[in-house]
Amino acid sequence: MREARNVAEKLKLGPLLDDKPVKLTVEFPAPVWRDLQAYAEALKPSASAETLEPSRLVAPMVERFMATDRAFGRAKRKVS
Repeated sequence: MREARNVAEKLKLGPLLDDKPVKLTVEFPAPVWRDLQAYAEALKPSASAETLEPSRLVAPMVERFMATDRAFGRAKRKVS
């Protein structure tokens, strides 16, 4: 189980905060959904812990993507 912990430590997405969500309906191709399920499994702190619901990963992943997109950051600063 040490291996699973090492994988989780290297993922770009960290622990999720409990925040009030805004409802959004999105369709994903099946391979993307399977990857989200695998990512949720990799985020588990231990083998005995409960797996996070994959849909909870989408918002933090999009947030992380936008935060690290330099062109988006420059465009956002120009608008502000």
